[in-house]
Formats: sequence, C-alpha cells, structure tokens
Amino acid sequence: MGIGATEKSQDKYISALKMDAREFKPIPGGKHQLTVRFESRPEEKIYGMGQYQQNCLDLKGCTLELAQRNSQASVPFMLSSLGYGLLWNNPAIGEAVFGKNMTRWQAQVTEQMDYWITAGSAPAQIMRQYAEATGKAPKMPAFATGFWQCKLRYRSQQEVLEVAREYQRRQLPLSVIVIDFFHWPNQGTWCFDPLDWPDPKAMVAELNSLGIETMVSVWPTVDSRTDNYKEMKSKGFLVNTDRGVSVNLDFLGNCTFFDATHPGARQFVWEKVKQNYYDLGIRTFWLDEAEPEYRAYDFDNYRYHLGPVLEVGNIYPQKFAQGFYDGLRQQGEEDIINLVRCSWAGSQRYGVLAWSGDIHSSFHALRNQIAAGLNMGLAGIPWWTTDIGGFQGGDVNSPAFQELLIRWFQWGVFCPVMRLHGYREPQVQPAEPWRDGIAQCNSGAPNEVWSYGEENYQLMADGLQLREKLRPYISQVMDEAHEQGDPVMRTLFYQYPGQPQSWQVEDQYLLGADILVAPILYAGQRQRSVWLPAGETWVALNGERYQGGQTITAQAPISEIPVFIRDGAEVLSQLI
Repeated sequence: MGIGATEKSQDKYISALKMDAREFKPIPGGKHQLTVRFESRPEEKIYGMGQYQQNCLDLKGCTLELAQRNSQASVPFMLSSLGYGLLWNNPAIGEAVFGKNMTRWQAQVTEQMDYWITAGSAPAQIMRQYAEATGKAPKMPAFATGFWQCKLRYRSQQEVLEVAREYQRRQLPLSVIVIDFFHWPNQGTWCFDPLDWPDPKAMVAELNSLGIETMVSVWPTVDSRTDNYKEMKSKGFLVNTDRGVSVNLDFLGNCTFFDATHPGARQFVWEKVKQNYYDLGIRTFWLDEAEPEYRAYDFDNYRYHLGPVLEVGNIYPQKFAQGFYDGLRQQGEEDIINLVRCSWAGSQRYGVLAWSGDIHSSFHALRNQIAAGLNMGLAGIPWWTTDIGGFQGGDVNSPAFQELLIRWFQWGVFCPVMRLHGYREPQVQPAEPWRDGIAQCNSGAPNEVWSYGEENYQLMADGLQLREKLRPYISQVMDEAHEQGDPVMRTLFYQYPGQPQSWQVEDQYLLGADILVAPILYAGQRQRSVWLPAGETWVALNGERYQGGQTITAQAPISEIPVFIRDGAEVLSQLI
C-alpha cells in the first residue's frame, strides 16, 4: 500500500478548536438558546428561505434574520445546489448564516433541536419530497387566475360598485375586487361600517352577477375601545406583553393583536367574520398585518398562548391562516384562497396566497421582487404575488412612476397572481376625518387601469387581454403545484439543472415549464440580454424563433417585455 493510500484511509479530520456542531446554551431561569453548525462548501449555492427584500437569489454569503416582519417572510427551508434540502423546523426567532466557511442556524429560545433533511438528484425531486412532508397547496379556485383590482382604499360601497361597473362598461376582464382596511367602524369589530356600507349583501350580489369575487381585509388588531377587546382580554385571546403597557400597535388607536396561536381566539375571530362577512356572501379574505406587525419589534416582550414570541413567534402567520381555512372548511367551502402578508413552513396547505408586503414604488424594489418570488416558491409557497407598481411612493401624475407601473404591470401578467394595488399619491383626504371619536384613514389616489392616461391605459388593457389568454395555462401550472408541490414561478435551474448557466442567471424565470420571462428592471431600459436554455427552440411573442443555448439581445420597447414560449408547448397556440 502506498503512502498516499495510507493517508487517505486515515484521513479523519480532528480540530483543536473544540467548536461543537450543536450547542444548547442554558438561559438563566429556564430553556435554552440553540446553535447548530455545519461545515460549508464554498461552491455551494443556497436558495429558498422565504422572502427577504434583497436581490440575492443565491443566498450563499447571506445572513438572514429568522423573524417575520412587514415584507419579510421567514420560511426556513433551504434548497442546496449540492442535492439536498433542509427544513429548520423551529418557529423561534433566530438567525441563519450561510457563510463561505460555515453554515450556522440559531434559535434564541427553544426546548429542542429539530431539523429535517431530504436529498434528491434534481431540485424538483427535493421540492416534491418537501411538499410531501409539509403539505401542498390546495387546488387554486378558477377565478383567482384572473385580474385583481385593489387600491388603498375604497371608502364606500358606492365607490366599489362604480369601479366594477366601469370595468364592465369598458369590457375589461376583472376577477376580484379587494376592499382594504377601515371599511370597519374600528379595528377589531370585523364588520362593515353601516354609514359607508349600508347594504354590503346587495353589493356582493351585484359583484357576483358581474363575475367578480369580493375580498375584504381582516386585521388581527383589536382596539382597546371596542367591546370585543374587553371580552377577548378576559378570555386570554390577546397577545400578552411581559413589560410596559399592553399595546402592540398604536395605529389610529391603541391596539393589541389577537393571539392566533390560541384555538379559542381563532374560533372567536372566525365566528365574527362568518356573521359579518361570510353570511353576506364573501368567501375570500385578506389577512393583513399577519406577521403581526409590532410597532416595535421587541420580540422578547411578547408572549403567545403557545409560548414566548422568542420561542414560537414565526408560526403566527401560519396559525392566522389556519383559523380562516378551518372556518371555511367547516362551512363546506373547498375553493379556499386567502391573501396573507406573511407565511411559515406549511402555510401553503391553508390556501395561502402570500404577497410581498408594503414595498416601495421603485425599480430598486421591483428588482428585489424577482428573487423574493422565486425563493418563496423554493421555500414551498407556490401562490405568490406583489403590489403591482409597489405599495408606497407612486405619484399617479409622474411620468417616471408611470413607466415603473407599466413595467411592473407587464411583469404582473406573468406572475402567479396578477394584482394591482398601492397607496398612490396625491393622497385623498376623507370628507369626515373624525367620526364618533375614531380616526378614519385617508385614501390613496385612484389606481384603476384608466387612472394613468390614455396611452398607459391601452398598454394595461392589452396586458389584461393577454392575461385572459394565459389563464388556462396558469390553471394547469397551479394544478402541478397542487398535485406535486412544484413552484409556479421557477428558477431556470429548476427546469434545466444540468445546464451550468441556469444556476448563474438570476433575473429571468420560468412560469411553469413552458414560458420564459425576462422582466425589465431598470428605468429607461429598452433592451436586455436573455439567456435561452439549450435543447429547446424558443418563440418570442412576436413569432420570432431562437435556438436555445445562447444569449440574445431582446428588444423591449415600452409596450412589451421579453417573453419566450417553448416550441411545442400547448400554450404557444393560445398566445401566438
């Protein structure tokens, strides 16, 4: 036996650092802080982990807070280019560090170590095994693949009906209209304010007759001035505060969140929602503030029914969604979809459509959304969307914002769910800013497709018609998510893992297996490079054909973004 062979057979690495792979550090008074360390391989690429407002698709080298915040969703499943996936099955507040020299997971407070590993020969195999373990999304309701109209905020029943009737008059497709916050008298009443919404049942009936589904916003906040606050506090249904006053959010009133981890609290809220919304014909709900959004993210100061927030906090949005899913199932509903501003591992099985939160209206924010949507899909949350145009900072009269809106709208046509929303400038003040001592929110400027001038209207109207043509294909891809656990938005390497370039390109993606989308992500951009995977012929929307395995320069006038369909796909005949 040669020297080299002898060294190889005895090649067992022993470190003098005395650094443990697993470390439970006792916390005075009870429980533990947990750190788990893994040796890291520098060439590894890491994906998934939910939604973070950054443009990093590959998370190698990133430090991620394991905590829920507005626009940040911690879904701690990572997919590795080395052929495995790991679920950090711990809802504690913590941190994940994907360093070049070490991977480290940390939970600030916990009683046990729990992580789950799966391996596979391809990303799709890994994701499907993860879906088998944590659950798959339900079958998406047919209406949800269409266009959703939303703004901050429709102030009255009459305003909602006028918008819906105008879509009908213009013969524009509209599937869902969303009624945002403060349609209620106060937070925690979970009902329509009769002054502005005198007959919501008739409103819902008219919208249904137009083929439009009604969605209403439900917040977890409970104002201290409401009767529900007194009852819920006495029953232990509200979030507890370890120190200071019991106010979680001071937004137009002193509010405390209902404790979604408490089964009784979930049932209490659902019974109010059933009485005041469901019995009027409303079947879809917007679960906003679902992190929940603490005014101060002092996670050590809050306590849920399941335990201190430092130990269990990240599971809150999953339990919030579960309460509505269970309630709807109790009523015999099967086509369940609820818009939720945050998620955790397993949220997908409760009909969660996650969106990326109150993001800024800017190209910088737009670029972040590509990575956010793709990594949410790789964390097991296939139903995902954004506020088209961004939520905050868009002036309807600004040519710069109008360009951003058009580029975002064009991309939205090829998102899993297409939803127009935003808090547009200039703000519109309510006619009665104070009523009965309760402050009412102002409203953003108009945000319908005809609100931005005739030229932009025509571009958006064309986009709506294109979305209608896409709906059968999107339903097919949604069925794949339901049956197999595949993402709807897919990284290039998900479909073409054997092609090295597919792991390098981060600003393109596949909608299902057959449509390649290359969004325009910069102001003034009128062309961009597009890599086309090898082994396929790709057909642009104008009918031009390209052989895969090359990078092309695609033209992108303001009227279009580069989109390519795989030759031979059934959807090709529907679009060209």
